[in-house]
Amino acid sequence: MAGTRIHVVSDVHGNAKDLARAGEGADALVCLGDLVLFLDYRDHSRGIFPDLFGAEAATRVVELRTARRFEEARAFQRTLWAGIDRESALEAAVRRQYAELFAAFPTPTYATYGNVDVPRLWPEYARPGTTVLDGTRTEIGGRVFGFVGGGLPSPMRTPYEIPEEEYAAKIEALGEVDVLCTHIPPQVPELLYDTVARRFERGSSALLDAIHRTRPRYALFGHVHQPLARRMRVGATECVNVGHFASTGKPWALTW
Repeated sequence: MAGTRIHVVSDVHGNAKDLARAGEGADALVCLGDLVLFLDYRDHSRGIFPDLFGAEAATRVVELRTARRFEEARAFQRTLWAGIDRESALEAAVRRQYAELFAAFPTPTYATYGNVDVPRLWPEYARPGTTVLDGTRTEIGGRVFGFVGGGLPSPMRTPYEIPEEEYAAKIEALGEVDVLCTHIPPQVPELLYDTVARRFERGSSALLDAIHRTRPRYALFGHVHQPLARRMRVGATECVNVGHFASTGKPWALTW
C-alpha cells in the first residue's frame, strides 16, 4: 500500500479532547498506553489522586517521589486512604476515565497497555475498530507492527508492572517486525532520564537486545514524559519517544 500515514500517541493521561482528533488525516492510530491520569507532575490539581484528596496532598506526594523518598510517599498515602475502600474508589475513577477515552479512539486504532493501565477493564470499553495487542503483531499498510504493553517492576508500584522474564518472553514472541511498539523504552540512559521528574525510569534490556538482533525500522515507545533524548538511532533502528501526548496533544506521524 502506497502513501500510508500512521499517527502514534502514548501517555494520553486523560487527554480525551485531543485524542478524539489524533487520528485526523491518518490511516490508523497507534496508542502505546497510559490512558489513565492518576497524578499530573506538572499540574497537581489534575488526576484521580487530587480529585480524591486535593491538590495540596498531590503536591506532597510529588515532592516525596521526586526526592526518591518512596517509602515516605507510600506512608503518607496510607494515612489518606485510611477508612476508604481504596480498590473500589480507584476502579470507579478509572472506569470513568476509560469510558471517555475509549469513546474518543478513532477507527481503526491499535492499542497496547501502559504501566498505569488496568488491562482487565479494557475488554469492557474497547469498541469495534479498536484492536488491543500485547505480545502480538499485526500488519498495517503492508508493514508488520509488534506490540508489547506494560512496564517493569519499579518503586512506583503502578498497576501493570510485570516480571522481567515475562516481559522478555513477550518481546521474544514477536520475532522480526518492521515497527516495534512498546510502552517503555529500551535500556538506553538518554532515553530513560526524565528531566522534570529528575529520575531514570525503567527501561528494558530485553527490548534493547531485540532491537540489536532483529533490527526493526522503528522502535516506538513513551513512558518517559520529558526525556533527555526524544529520538536516537540504535544500530539500524530509529528509536522514537512518542509521548507525552497529555501535554502536547499532538500525535507523532509515521509515513511510507
